[in-house]
Amino acid sequence: MNEAQDLFSLLRQSTDVDPQAIDAIKRTIAEGKDRELCRINAPAFASKHGLDEERAISAFLHAARVGIFDISWNVLCPGCGGVLDTNATLKTLQKDEYTCALCSEGYSPTLDEMVEVTFTVSPRVRRIAAHNPHELPLVEYFRQIYWASGVDLPEEDFAKKIEAFSLEDIELAPGEKAVLPIQLPSEFTIVFEPVTHSAQFIDGKGVPTKERRSLSLVFDRDHVQNQTLEMQPGPLRISLENRTDTRVLPTVFIAGQELHDFLGKRRPFLTAKRLLTNQTFRDLYRTDTLDINQRLKITSLTFLFTDLRGSTELYERVGDLSAFDLVRVHFQVLHEIVAAEAGAVVKTIGDAVMATFATPDRAIAAALRMREAMRELNDKSGREDLLLKIGVHSGPCIAVSMNERQDYFGQTVNIASRVQNLANAQAIFATRAVVGDNLTADLLHRNALTPVPHEVSLRGIEREIAVYTIP
Repeated sequence: MNEAQDLFSLLRQSTDVDPQAIDAIKRTIAEGKDRELCRINAPAFASKHGLDEERAISAFLHAARVGIFDISWNVLCPGCGGVLDTNATLKTLQKDEYTCALCSEGYSPTLDEMVEVTFTVSPRVRRIAAHNPHELPLVEYFRQIYWASGVDLPEEDFAKKIEAFSLEDIELAPGEKAVLPIQLPSEFTIVFEPVTHSAQFIDGKGVPTKERRSLSLVFDRDHVQNQTLEMQPGPLRISLENRTDTRVLPTVFIAGQELHDFLGKRRPFLTAKRLLTNQTFRDLYRTDTLDINQRLKITSLTFLFTDLRGSTELYERVGDLSAFDLVRVHFQVLHEIVAAEAGAVVKTIGDAVMATFATPDRAIAAALRMREAMRELNDKSGREDLLLKIGVHSGPCIAVSMNERQDYFGQTVNIASRVQNLANAQAIFATRAVVGDNLTADLLHRNALTPVPHEVSLRGIEREIAVYTIP
């Protein structure tokens, strides 16, 4: 524990880490069950301990940076919530498609809802059973390793809940063979193996029989799924062979309502998209996010661009030194507002800022606060020196690595930048994709703001688009 104490002392030296979050993390490591320290869902942790979500996420990131936690980037099946692939960094997520054997579906990964980020306590701090996953009991392997943190699994009677839709299960050591006798029901049944992610579907149909049938299954890394078999209900001997170098855990599930209900309960989790738009993450992991050749899809991300109107005249009017101080203060204020609204500054270009937010409403909230902050700075100086133009747009994009920085590419970025160029002094311009969002509409309504629409032509964009002025 001496090393753990040293790491927590180091963590407390970070002045921007919430002390309450540190206390909750330290208490959980000292007193929590092993499974509570494996693939921690940061939003769920915050809710359980009464913490602010953003501050909790920031605390976990700082704790991981000093070595208290290991970060895991897990590719998820959006159907069953299973973890299809696990990566220590986002850089190793290289496949264009993943297949879930349990759902019999293929998916092209996006960073929105298909990649979760979790935190597991480091063995340096506390040894837990999941550090040796192939020694976990079968039920705990499913709970801690196979299913993602977004599946809302029951805390109590977990094994009993699984028994409700399970017929049989067995553990096979490397090279081991076994026979699993079952009574095949008149239902759709799945022989699922979570280590190799392999499945055999059996459709129990027809008149029940007393004749004993046989089925042979081999588990290896190459053949993860077989065609669906149609069989009469009745006695079935399943011969199993493990040809991998690890143990396997074949389990027979009844694909009925109990299974669907069990997997249908979901809760919020920390997505890769949300983490990439987190200022703390960008500050701590500036050069350790994406590989230079990676192109990762994001279904929807909100971009906010700002620029100072008349900054050249500002330097001419007040002099280089005073103008530089004004611009520096303006950047500091914008950075603070972006971080407070759960966004991240991607880059600054001259007097302009490019920031990202996971949802449109947080971008608009930031824009309104920015406009008010510039008014307050101008009132304080008695001059209209800081005239901020703001443009906001939301849509799909690609996360890339450019100039040793995690950046974004695509038409959505281009449109957001051009929308900002339309804005005049102290104006906020946003597209229909932003103001049409329900949470954004609620935010504007609460602030008694009615967006004014107009059709515009943007350079490089063939069609006219609807742009709204937010007064």
